[in-house]
Amino acid sequence: MTLDAPTASRNDPEVVRRLLTEPGRWAVVGLSDNSDRPAYGVARFLQERLGAEVVPVHPRAVDVHGERGFPDLAAADEHGQIDVVDCFVNSERVGAVVDDAIRVGARAVWMQLGVVDEAAAARAREAGLDVVMDACPAIEAPRLGIV
Repeated sequence: MTLDAPTASRNDPEVVRRLLTEPGRWAVVGLSDNSDRPAYGVARFLQERLGAEVVPVHPRAVDVHGERGFPDLAAADEHGQIDVVDCFVNSERVGAVVDDAIRVGARAVWMQLGVVDEAAAARAREAGLDVVMDACPAIEAPRLGIV
């Protein structure tokens, strides 16, 4: 069997590298002001170590790390183009987030560690988005020697 597209176990290293070295505006879905949650630390890493603009997306629309929060991707997109949608939601819910990312014209979706939805990834790729799945930028950047 030949794999035509990268899967959770085989993300395209060039896509990972490009997204981490040209970070742009990252909408972090699931980011709240709870400093005990992984999204909080990863968002700080994106902001401080990679120079990304972080956009918190959470139903409570809380401000995090000095950045204005939004209740959903559509509201965040109204205030500027989203480059990467970083998904801190479980695998059962990520498909809807990926569909929203496609609707707002994001250029990539990044599904965090443990978040896998092959069908959603395929929809994103078909729509022209780059996809990284089951990975964390705070782990990948040091592994690739980016930070």
